[in-house]
Amino acid sequence: MKPGAPGQARQAVRVPAGLHRQSRFFAATVGLWRRLGDLESAVLRELTEPLPIDRPIYVTSLPRSGTTIVTELLDQHPELTSHRYSDFPNVWTPYWRNYLLQRTRRRAPEKVERAHRDRIRVSNDSPEAVEELLWMHFFPRVHAPGEKQVLEAADRNPEFDAFYADAIRKLLAVRNARRYLAKGNYNVARIGYILSLFPDARLLVPVRRPVDHIASLMKQHELFTRDSREDPRIPLQLALSGHFEFGPGRRFVHFGDRAESDAIANAWSGGREVEGWARYWAATYRHLLEGIEQDPGRRRACLVFSYEALCEDSESMIDRILAHCELPSTGFENTRQRFARNLSLPDYYEPQFTDGERELIRDHCSEVFDRLGALFPRTV
Repeated sequence: MKPGAPGQARQAVRVPAGLHRQSRFFAATVGLWRRLGDLESAVLRELTEPLPIDRPIYVTSLPRSGTTIVTELLDQHPELTSHRYSDFPNVWTPYWRNYLLQRTRRRAPEKVERAHRDRIRVSNDSPEAVEELLWMHFFPRVHAPGEKQVLEAADRNPEFDAFYADAIRKLLAVRNARRYLAKGNYNVARIGYILSLFPDARLLVPVRRPVDHIASLMKQHELFTRDSREDPRIPLQLALSGHFEFGPGRRFVHFGDRAESDAIANAWSGGREVEGWARYWAATYRHLLEGIEQDPGRRRACLVFSYEALCEDSESMIDRILAHCELPSTGFENTRQRFARNLSLPDYYEPQFTDGERELIRDHCSEVFDRLGALFPRTV
C-alpha cells in the first residue's frame, strides 16, 4: 500500500533552530524549571487556590481521528482555555510566561498549515498537547517501549497530582477562563487516572472508520519519516515535545497485552505496516471499550462518537458535544455555525489498499468497530 499524498508538491518540514535550542535547554534543566513552577504556585497561592477545577474536558483518541479539530472547536468557547503551542517548551511556569506574553505581544501570530500537511492551520495561539511534558516528567516510564503504559487510579503520584492541579489553576487564572480543555492522544491510556483526579471530567473520543484512519496514520508516518531524512533533528524534537506517534522514533502505547504488543512490534519491524497499524487500532479501542464496559462512571464520562458523523452531520454532533460537556451555547453560536459549514471529510488523499490489505484491516478491526458503533450517539 502506498498512502495517498496531496496533489501539490510539498516541501520538507524543518525544525526551527531557535525552537530546537530552547527545547533542548528546557529538557536539560527540567529540575530547575520544576522548582520554579513550585515557586510560582507558592507566590500565586492566594490567587489560584480558590479556583475550582470544574468539569475539565479531555479530548483523546488515536492520532488522526479528529482530536485536533474537536479541540480547535472547543478552544474557541468563551468558558474554556487550553495549553497552546506557545506554552512549549516552558510548560512549567504558565502564569508568568503568559502574563509577560500578554503585555509584550504586538500583533496576532500568523496561521500556517501544520507539519502534518492536513489542511489544519495553526499559530502559536492554537491549542496543543503540551501537558504531555508533565506526564513524562512525573511518570518517566510512561513511554518506555515494552512496558505497560496504562495509568489507573492505583498509579496515583501525589507530586504529579499537586503540580498538575496547580498548573491548571494558574492557566485558568492568567487566561481568565472557567474550565480547562486538554488534547492528549496518550490520555486514552489514562482515563482511569484522570477520573480519579477529577471525577466530574468529561472525555471526548472521536473514532474514525478503520480503513480511512489507518491510511491516514500510514501517510503521516511516511511524511515524518521522509522529513527526518532531510532534517535529522526531527525525531529528537518530536521526543522532546512528547510526540512518539510517527517517524523514526515511533512507539505505540502498550495497553498491557504482552502478546498483542509483541505482534504490533513484530509487524512493524518486519515491514508489515498495515498489519501493525490494524493491530494497534484494535488494541487501542479494545482497551477503551473494556474500561467503559466495566465501569459505569467511565461510561458516563466518555462521549465516544463518529468522526465521519462530525463531518457529515456537523451541527447535530457539535450540539451533542456541547451537551455532554455541559457547555452553554451563549457566545458560541457563530463558532458553531462556522465549523458546521467548514467541516468535511479529507479529500486530499485516498486510501490505496489492496483487497488483501482491506481484508486484513477488517479481520483485526471490524469486531471492535462494531462494538464502538453501539456507543455512537444518534444525531437525528
